[in-house]
Amino acid sequence: MLFEHELLAFAAFWFCIGLIDEFAIDLTWLWLRLTGKIRTERLPVGYGAEPLSGPAAVMIPAFQESAVIGTTVAHMLASWPQRELRIYVGCYRNDPATLLAASAAAEGDPRVRIVVHGAIGPTTKADCLNRLYRALEDDEARNGRRFASVILHDAEDMVHPAALQAIDSALVMRDFVQLPVRPEPQPESRWIAGHYSDEFAESHAKGMVVRAAMNAPLPAAGVGCGVSRNALGELAARRTADGEAGPFAPDCLTEDYELGLVMSQGGRGSAFVRVRDDSGALVATGSFFPCKLDSAVRQKTRWIHGIALQGWDRMGWGNNFVERWMALRDRRGPLTAVVLAAAYLLLVIDAVLLGFSFAGYGSPRSLSLALTVMLGASFAGFLWRSVLRFLFTAREYGLAEGCLAVMRIPVANIIAIMAGRRALVAYFRSLRTGKVVWDKTTHELHPASSALRQVQA
Repeated sequence: MLFEHELLAFAAFWFCIGLIDEFAIDLTWLWLRLTGKIRTERLPVGYGAEPLSGPAAVMIPAFQESAVIGTTVAHMLASWPQRELRIYVGCYRNDPATLLAASAAAEGDPRVRIVVHGAIGPTTKADCLNRLYRALEDDEARNGRRFASVILHDAEDMVHPAALQAIDSALVMRDFVQLPVRPEPQPESRWIAGHYSDEFAESHAKGMVVRAAMNAPLPAAGVGCGVSRNALGELAARRTADGEAGPFAPDCLTEDYELGLVMSQGGRGSAFVRVRDDSGALVATGSFFPCKLDSAVRQKTRWIHGIALQGWDRMGWGNNFVERWMALRDRRGPLTAVVLAAAYLLLVIDAVLLGFSFAGYGSPRSLSLALTVMLGASFAGFLWRSVLRFLFTAREYGLAEGCLAVMRIPVANIIAIMAGRRALVAYFRSLRTGKVVWDKTTHELHPASSALRQVQA
């Protein structure tokens, strides 16, 4: 009974701390919405086909992505007709299937450049990006013309036709730009893949919007994000002087997250661009996220390891209250996993104790006023969070998905617990061995398969 009481106090206390954090973001978002300081603009008809302000380079690292890379390249070429575009696809010499698929999709289009990494893959995503950056520099020296922007995408992405123009326009005033990410629904995986839709629908309609409005550093998602070429070159020069091989940290599992923060904290700052096209569709990067439990856990393990644990070591805690607050939010993954695990263990213990109580063995222990208040606040906070999760998901995906979003909350919690444990193990292993490996997600399906046929028709 004493153990159950202490576990209850631990879980209730940290739930309340987390709710205070989330409620502060919620209130800030509501105030910004009500005062008109944030709103999602609607783009004019035909937006996205205009010439760019300067040459743009898209960098796509790829290892064992033969199932999706061809569709990504072909759809990107069809969606973005600008001749100023150059797509760099990074492959490895021990992965001929991906190399062949990317080459076939290019169909001789001069806007595509296949770059073969000399190392045996996979290295890390950042290392592959650095190889692409060196190829970009070589092309600039050969052609005597410097790119204006560099855009990052993954091998499984489905781009929006207006995305390139939106990034290009925003980079005129900023050094870093991030568009929303929109996980595409997968009917065969309503629960595992579906929980990504819920999380991104809320975080990229509220959390990132609030961060941008507060001038807080913006993390990059690694897809649908653009960097000014000059700023990236300056970062590369600084890191080369420190003995690194390019602008991306090869020993970092979440180099994109780190890149966004670095770019946000200097130069011309950053922007989160949330707009809709003339039909009302969100200008965002679509993707099929993992649909199996083990794949989802592996992916979130990498995020927690890179952001919460490596980020602590590499990025520090910021220079002001807002930066420290956002750093704490970003790095709460391991603590969240522990608290959630304690809460679910508590449910099991209480169920057993309740059974004993009904059988006449013992009676429930009375709770202190403080603990009663915390439990009441935790329950009210859960209801509030469920309502918001429903609203944000329903706004983007429809009422049916909004209802499912509430029911998927336990699924998201279980994945968070499993990923948190795995991330801690991986982190301590990396400290012992000094090695970081690209524990990448395997992709088999692409959301643009049908869309591509419509674009080419």
